[in-house]
Amino acid sequence: MKKKSLVLIAAIAVVMSFAVGGTLAWLVDRTDPVTNTFTYGDINITLSESAGLDLKMIPGNRITKDPKVTVRADSEACWLFVKIEQSANYSDYLENYVVADGWTALTGTAGVYYREVAATTTDVEFPVLMDNQVSVKTTVTKEMMQAIKDAAVSAPTLTFTAYAVQKDNFADPAMAWAEASR
Repeated sequence: MKKKSLVLIAAIAVVMSFAVGGTLAWLVDRTDPVTNTFTYGDINITLSESAGLDLKMIPGNRITKDPKVTVRADSEACWLFVKIEQSANYSDYLENYVVADGWTALTGTAGVYYREVAATTTDVEFPVLMDNQVSVKTTVTKEMMQAIKDAAVSAPTLTFTAYAVQKDNFADPAMAWAEASR
């Protein structure tokens, strides 16, 4: 009898465990995976000028000079800068140039101009000089020109350099210029 009782108790225990186990249901759910792919941002610029420009100085003449900065397609929003440097004798021979519309002089930094450029999907060109020209002073003399020819005096120069810095994380052009000109 003891054996029957033990079997009966064991059978009841097994049945109870199935009953209790069967009534326990865990709430489970699962999402599809979300994959983040990190790509890169970039800024690409070029500085160019037409080939074959005749930069011969003749008193009173205007000389075509057409430097332009191009922000290339697929560039991020940026602060675009152009630095214009003139030789020490530039103003002896040439009038002050005029910077094209859209450029703003960077306060406290001589010869540096900037503009904000939105992200672009196509190439965007920005001329640097107004009307793409500089003018020779009417006060330039034959003797001044001869001094250049004889190499007693260097020819005047005007040098352009372009820079671009991402717009994100730079609140103003001064901060961006500090990074660009390091």
